[in-house]
Amino acid sequence: MNDLAELKNFVVAHTHAQGLSPDHYNPLLERIRHDENGTPGSWVREWSAAGDRLAAEGALLDACVHYNMARFPFVDGTARQEALERCTAAFDAWRAQFPAVRRLDVELDGGRVRCWTAGLDAADPKPLLVMVGGIVSIKEQWAPVLLQLGALGFAGVVTEMPGVGENTLPYEADSWRMFSAVLDAVGDRADTAHTYALALSFSGHLALRAALHDSRISGVAGAGTPVRDFFTDPGWQREVPRVTTDTLAQLTGSKPGEVYGLIRDWALAPEELEALRIPVAHVTSLRDEIIPPGDARLLRERVRGIRLLAHDDVHGSPLHFAQTRLWMLLSVLRMRGGAGEQRTALTREFARLRYGRGDRS
Repeated sequence: MNDLAELKNFVVAHTHAQGLSPDHYNPLLERIRHDENGTPGSWVREWSAAGDRLAAEGALLDACVHYNMARFPFVDGTARQEALERCTAAFDAWRAQFPAVRRLDVELDGGRVRCWTAGLDAADPKPLLVMVGGIVSIKEQWAPVLLQLGALGFAGVVTEMPGVGENTLPYEADSWRMFSAVLDAVGDRADTAHTYALALSFSGHLALRAALHDSRISGVAGAGTPVRDFFTDPGWQREVPRVTTDTLAQLTGSKPGEVYGLIRDWALAPEELEALRIPVAHVTSLRDEIIPPGDARLLRERVRGIRLLAHDDVHGSPLHFAQTRLWMLLSVLRMRGGAGEQRTALTREFARLRYGRGDRS
């Protein structure tokens, strides 16, 4: 059973990312008394009940958000599995209003990578933006951004880490190959020779690894990326929140007491970071309780030309989500070039949020 206090603490970053206000989610969290499998007063029951009310009102995307929170941090029983199914069904019903958003399934030997896409067009292939969340966030959390990518000149794919949501692949040392498989699947409908990854948390680690092997990846924008110390420092690992350790164990098919030994060799070596020949941008949370500060420092010291943004915040920088989102989109636009008017508008908005004014970048 999950640690309820940790769930209530770490879900805040995801509620902020999906536009829920404290006035909305605090009363809901107060009603949650335990984390049993869908019984009254439980994590899943309270979040799902809120989702049911919103779905009945026709607020499908808001319902999707609440079902997503119900299955957080990962599916560990029938109640969370049902919440995930309601979440994906609500999103599917919502996106029916937007024919540009389409489903894509990539079948591999080890499982299936399910994606949401937009802008794939064999007659007019555009540069590709691949967006992936971390170990506790599903593709439906980020997929609405697909509606914005056409104006920025991109086709888009939003998917999930192995073992997360509807991605049935196991999370393994070579999971970075998932990126290449997705590019292969859309190569006839997108300009995959110019692919950019917007990869959050643990998926940033996979994207950097993939970029070392797949020259189609032309840039990576990440946030809270584990690089080396997270995988190799036992002292830090002993202090990692239980929800993170349990989730990693779930995704890798191991046990919480074994998972760090399993993933130790997944660390990126300094010489591998030095070998990167693509633009990289990274957002660091200065009070990150999951990713050790040495990992951001290693990126800064070893990745040539890296662009960095730091927030005085905890993992995921929930108090700075709007800034992070804008800065990462701007970073991808800088990597690609062009989209001058859109870049100018986003730069002004970022400056307004960051500095309280609109004339700095």
